[in-house]
Amino acid sequence: MPDTPQTKAPDPQMDAASLYREEIFTDRKIGTIRRLTPIKADGSTDPARAVVYMGDAQILTQVGSLPLSFEIPAQSLAEAVAKFGPATKQAIEQAMRELQELRRQASSSIVIPQAGAGGPLGPGGLPGGGKIKLP
Repeated sequence: MPDTPQTKAPDPQMDAASLYREEIFTDRKIGTIRRLTPIKADGSTDPARAVVYMGDAQILTQVGSLPLSFEIPAQSLAEAVAKFGPATKQAIEQAMRELQELRRQASSSIVIPQAGAGGPLGPGGLPGGGKIKLP
């Protein structure tokens, strides 16, 4: 099937100026640290850009495990290891704030059915169906 304007898929292109080599470090208990070393398109290290350290962990919630991914402000692997705990706590606090905000938004939203959808007076009764539904 040829691409039409409505079905044209995006053209996934990697940015050769933003490449990183990824190394993974773990203690196999708490989480993972990923060291992202900037590289050039030929694979050589790019000293003009900073190395990035990312932390990965999971927290258990009432609805299952929630993956967390967060940047660790560090200049070395040893510093990233030392800062992993505080960065994880900060990521958990941020995730909890976002979940609370999502819950607040969901509980305050009101859904009004479309007109003519029926209700106690049947189709054509009160405009909007005459009911307010809370999610």
